[in-house]
Amino acid sequence: MNRLEHKVAIVTGAGSGMGREEALLFAREGATVVATDINEAAVQAVAKEIEAAGGQALAFAHNVASEEDWVSIVDKTVKQFGRIDVLVNNAGVSLAVGLLDTTIDQWNKVMGINVTGTFLGMKHVVPVMIENKGGSVVNISSIAGLTGGSGAGAYTASKGAVRLLTKAAAVDYGKFNIRVNSVHPGFIETPMSSDLIKNEQMLQWFLSQTALPRVGEASEVAAAVLFLASDDSSYVTGIELPVDGGVTAK
Repeated sequence: MNRLEHKVAIVTGAGSGMGREEALLFAREGATVVATDINEAAVQAVAKEIEAAGGQALAFAHNVASEEDWVSIVDKTVKQFGRIDVLVNNAGVSLAVGLLDTTIDQWNKVMGINVTGTFLGMKHVVPVMIENKGGSVVNISSIAGLTGGSGAGAYTASKGAVRLLTKAAAVDYGKFNIRVNSVHPGFIETPMSSDLIKNEQMLQWFLSQTALPRVGEASEVAAAVLFLASDDSSYVTGIELPVDGGVTAK
């Protein structure tokens, strides 16, 4: 049997990169996927791809920093499918700006999407999971949430907050059979990282930091997210899972 058979999963930031791979993989594993993204055209294309392959999907334009958007999407999902079994808080934004050069608007944008978006997702989905007597939340952080990154203070702070928000939720909601874990990707090839990877000097620096000397693929992150979303990880909660080729092992 497919690992997400009969489960309903919300995946944010599903229009491209890791979120797209997660949504497509979840659908192949039997999930009904509710794919959301700030880019409506991109996420609609993902939903159509899922449906063309025989899966079931809905797509919504979604600003994860908007509580109104979260209320609407959760309400529509429950009305349509009656439950939510999996939430992947994947949507995020990066900012490669030093702390002292970061404007308050930049800080608020990064925190709004990366931290407030994750908080709001759990705030509105976890009650549905409690009603359904269980579920799995996977929050996408970063290796920057595990180590002190240089030149990206706001981003590092946001991803560290996601890590500990995950642990707090795991402790609070385990009694309801709800598991909450975080995934910490390293150097992964996505549209967000493509410019950095095309820079040969930057690429060589990336590779020098990685025990497995290559850039990771979005599908490799999706496979780790699937493990945490599925019953394969039924006794796993509150962990941070690096998918980083060994950056944090060095």
